Amino acid sequence: MYLIYLLRRDLRVSDNPIFHHLQQHSKFSHILPLYVLPPNQVEVSGFLQDPGSDSPYPQARSRLGNFWRCGPHRAKFLAESIWDMKQSLKERGSDLIIRVGRMDEVVRQILRHQEYKGKVVAVWITKDWASEEVDEERMIKRVIQQEGDGKIDWKVWDGEEMLLHDNDFATSDPAQVPDIFTSFRKSFEPLRDNIRSPYKPTSTQLLPLPSEIPAQAAPFSIPASLEEFISALRKPVEDSGFGPPILKPQGASTAHPFIGGETRAHARIVHLIVSGCISSYKDTRNGLLGEDFSTKLSAYLALGCVTARQINAYMVAFEDGKDLPDFRIRFDSEMTDFSKTQGSGKGENKGTAAVRFELLWRDYMRLCMRKYGNNLFSIEGLRGQRSNRDSKNKNDSDSSQHWSDLSSPETRTSFSRFLRGETGTGLIDASMRELALTGYTSNRTRQNCASFLAKWLGIDWRLGAEWYESMLIDYDVANNWGNWAYVAGVGNDPRGRDTDTGGRKFNPVKQAWDYDPQGQYVKAWIAEFEEVPSKRARKGERGWVDVLFQAWQVNDIFQKSTDVREGEVIDKLKKLDWVNDPLVKIKYQPRSEARTF
Repeated sequence: MYLIYLLRRDLRVSDNPIFHHLQQHSKFSHILPLYVLPPNQVEVSGFLQDPGSDSPYPQARSRLGNFWRCGPHRAKFLAESIWDMKQSLKERGSDLIIRVGRMDEVVRQILRHQEYKGKVVAVWITKDWASEEVDEERMIKRVIQQEGDGKIDWKVWDGEEMLLHDNDFATSDPAQVPDIFTSFRKSFEPLRDNIRSPYKPTSTQLLPLPSEIPAQAAPFSIPASLEEFISALRKPVEDSGFGPPILKPQGASTAHPFIGGETRAHARIVHLIVSGCISSYKDTRNGLLGEDFSTKLSAYLALGCVTARQINAYMVAFEDGKDLPDFRIRFDSEMTDFSKTQGSGKGENKGTAAVRFELLWRDYMRLCMRKYGNNLFSIEGLRGQRSNRDSKNKNDSDSSQHWSDLSSPETRTSFSRFLRGETGTGLIDASMRELALTGYTSNRTRQNCASFLAKWLGIDWRLGAEWYESMLIDYDVANNWGNWAYVAGVGNDPRGRDTDTGGRKFNPVKQAWDYDPQGQYVKAWIAEFEEVPSKRARKGERGWVDVLFQAWQVNDIFQKSTDVREGEVIDKLKKLDWVNDPLVKIKYQPRSEARTF
């Protein structure tokens, strides 16, 4: 009696509802854990047996911008996460079988395999509420009905990826989810007391694999090593199609150097706690440089390498002064007893409370995706759906905002400069270059870039969401699209869509002064600024930090320079097209008289 377990965004052995159930109640003799690379979301031409042949599937590109849907940075992290799961299953007497193709086609092939006919009695999967995954579930169900003659159990399990559970909500009807996050949050306070514990592991051994594994269907083949697997995923998508490679400053280092997989996810959580980063999270979360200004757990959460409630369990152990939770997984880093960590046993602090707040926000975005479905991807976003139901709300029914598409040469040029970090606004350019070069940029700069594209440039916000889908290591459907809609003014924002004086129209120059007052971040990621001097501006005068944030004002700031070296830097800046012709001239003068670099 065979069970086929189809994995998607649940790449973990611990706190896994299906593995937990099988350890408690197993009627099966064998299990086939199966991960299928979906050709509509991941470019699979790198797996072709004959590199010169054509893939039977269209390229995995976005609808509006024609970007690779999974770019090189996320492709690497995805490969590492899949391979880590493969190793973990091998250690438990099993394996993760990797295949390329549409999941329903792969399932059909297996069910028709001679060894599997009449032996497969169940096909299980965990629930995913994104529209493509919902459609995928329908197609798999149809195949099972056609091939199984009513004898195969098809079950979609709760994936347990959220901090809370449907049973924790006042209603399981998505339509009843509040349209304002604060209303949603208040119903669960105090949040720490309303979070369930993860599943407790009972055994490290799993059911064996079937004696024969169906081969990958032509024209694809599956690599035998992690290095080859990464190459197959990354090589086809290395070229983004937006001109020559972006220059990387010599001293720049990624804020997200982390390796994918469940093993590294748990090691990262332990590091955050024992280093004190969790406790200081509230104060450091808006940082722009370094590995530890935020948790960097979002990529692990997006692929299900770890669950939100596991993160909470670690924090509870720390807050209560207890031993580390035992999830029975491998650790690649040295463990440290929480009891020796400052703050251990002293209860919830502002840092751990802030992490729980952010995890709840992730839950909320997922619930909104369930509530609004494909409206999340429409230009009017969630507000378009609500205005159809309730035209009495002036904000919801306001359709005055119209975004430009890429039909005009001017818009295409502006958008290309935005992607390449050549807008002439320092904070925006630094963030877009960091994103392109590393696959990561901070939440603070993401909000500014989204606002810049939608509110300052007036370009369709969905193009930005698609680019983030391509570039971000930590891309998550609900959170990416929900947050872009939020900043664009068509999401769950109580401020409405006042695009001129309120809403989420960030002033990126003011934001730079607030969060990068010495210009270190901007200088770190814009190679053309590497030679900009690091010196203090005299009282009442403007200086080099102003240039970093608004390079187009270099002539006004330095009308005459007696320093030869500074003069050379000024001359070089003046020769840059994107400095002379910024997309938007955003003027802002900070109040402080003296500014340091």
